[in-house]
Amino acid sequence: MKVFVIGIGLIGGSMVLDIKTLHPEAKIYGIDNNETHLAEAIALGVVDASATFADLADADFVIVSVPVDVTLTVLPQVLDVIGDQTIVFEVGSTKMPICEAVANHPKRRNFIATHPIAGTEFSGPSAAIKGLFQGKTNIICEVEKTTFKLQEKALDLFKEMGMRIRYMDPKSHDKHIAYVSHLSHISAFMLGKTVIDKEKHEQDIFDMAGSGFESTVRLAKSSPAMWTPIFKQNRKQVVKTLDEYISNLSKFKELLENEDYDAIYNEMQSVNKIKEILNGMNVKK
Repeated sequence: MKVFVIGIGLIGGSMVLDIKTLHPEAKIYGIDNNETHLAEAIALGVVDASATFADLADADFVIVSVPVDVTLTVLPQVLDVIGDQTIVFEVGSTKMPICEAVANHPKRRNFIATHPIAGTEFSGPSAAIKGLFQGKTNIICEVEKTTFKLQEKALDLFKEMGMRIRYMDPKSHDKHIAYVSHLSHISAFMLGKTVIDKEKHEQDIFDMAGSGFESTVRLAKSSPAMWTPIFKQNRKQVVKTLDEYISNLSKFKELLENEDYDAIYNEMQSVNKIKEILNGMNVKK
């Protein structure tokens, strides 16, 4: 088995670590325009050797795990050079622009659009970890556009990694992910900004920051190089979620200004049901 990963970071790196465990005979090749990342990935054993696009003709799997703006350019180039038996998948957090970019490509049937809902706030080859995808959901879009034999090849691999498969159209994916992922990251970034701006005047603020602050702001450590293109590609959906979020924040501020603590209590209590939803998700996993 020949597996190529283009962009050796958290997701792509973790995928090939799992493939190495599941298929010890597999040969893993890395392609990355960051030579330091490539050397680090080889030193860490995430990939076995470096490669170029010219080597993709006899690939079994090609994993495209670069920022979503780069994917728009890289993915068609990959499809241009692969063989008929190669299955290509990308793992980006947006789906409509990426699916549209290859909609009319002659080898569209060799591509499957995926989004594994997994990750941490870390990036680069050293962020790759085994077992990252165990019990996680993998969103598959436009599966009907991938030739059936190659669908099976990809889906079998995802299931071996322990992922649950969910099918969704690209528009729905981008709408829903704006709420549960993209808005979460913006909230963390802006909470971090608010505290950092205040810290300029009150050094003690970080001495008082506990685990609640740390867990809430954790996502603010995520890579801006990855997230700026995501916000750009999903701008319309993200703006809609921000409008709703800002409205809720404004209402909470108004209740506090009016000293309406019963209403504040009721608001928080109504949101407490999120525990049941999250517990149900964990049971399903």
